[in-house]
Amino acid sequence: MTTLKNDRFLRALLREPVDTTPIWMMRQAGRYLPEYKATRAQAGDFLSLCKNTEFACEVTLQPLRRYDLDAAILFSDILTIPDALGLGLYFETGEGPKFKKTVRTEQDIKALPKLNAKSDLDYVMNAVSTIRSALGGQVPLIGFSGSPWTLATYMIEGGSSKDYRFTKEMLYKTPELLHALLDHLAESVTDYLNAQIDAGAQAIQIFDSWGGALAHREYVEFSLNYMQKIVQGLKREKDGRRIPVILFTKGGGQWLDVMLETGADALGLDWTTRLDEARRLVNGRVALQGNLDPATLYGSPATIEKAVKAMLDDAYCNGEKTGYVANLGHGITQWVNPDMPKIFVDTVHEYSAKYLG
Repeated sequence: MTTLKNDRFLRALLREPVDTTPIWMMRQAGRYLPEYKATRAQAGDFLSLCKNTEFACEVTLQPLRRYDLDAAILFSDILTIPDALGLGLYFETGEGPKFKKTVRTEQDIKALPKLNAKSDLDYVMNAVSTIRSALGGQVPLIGFSGSPWTLATYMIEGGSSKDYRFTKEMLYKTPELLHALLDHLAESVTDYLNAQIDAGAQAIQIFDSWGGALAHREYVEFSLNYMQKIVQGLKREKDGRRIPVILFTKGGGQWLDVMLETGADALGLDWTTRLDEARRLVNGRVALQGNLDPATLYGSPATIEKAVKAMLDDAYCNGEKTGYVANLGHGITQWVNPDMPKIFVDTVHEYSAKYLG
């Protein structure tokens, strides 16, 4: 078993002492990097990039060569599960992901096969084990999945949506059908994430990208309850170390009180949530992650540095010296100058010494 040289990310998630604030960025392997674009061009298209072990490993490692990041995240897509369930995922230029089939009726739901992640998504597991080996203990590897609610929206709508018309119609007209779909997806996600842990993932993040589109009671019933079910079904220890779990609901800062009850080790925050208030609310019961506005990275070096310092001031406002991971409040965008994330990363490490040194 390779010794982990830098484990501050895992330690912070478990609220253990750290020497400096750990940082990684959502979508850190992505279109803002010219080397990523070159590898994607070699692969031919996005799905081929995800399904080629060598390419998926390469793009995962690319941001770690540029920046002093404290974690790597598996390069994949949240829609691998619906694709494996036979919906026919494809991408149209400028339009995002789409599916050849939708799931809108009782018959559609009953027709969904049971997922066996290790065989049906073997290319993901091959990528996890290959990346873990290539990292050589440099930093931990994060595995991930979309939440059942988020996956369901894509499956019902047939792609991205602004109003979730068909999903919300099912929710309010035939909620029992939506629950049946979410049950199926919760089981699939649990199997998928446990397979990633077996393959070498050392932490897990559940991306509830569209949970913020729900009303309060509906968020708990149709999103949070299913994420809690997944957390309860995950393997939480491997090779003598705990596997931390992060829940991230974009637009979900108002639900931190109920998210605390899921059993997750950490909660991700988007940029609309006050980090200082969130730290006081959770009161050391879980770690927090986030929450710099990704658009901050369009700014000048001085602007980025100022914003990062303000975020860290909020993170340590209550005197805690751990339990915080710096990150963006959502994924880094494709238009960011690749020089700017270095300012973000280096400022986090240098300025946090004020609180942790």
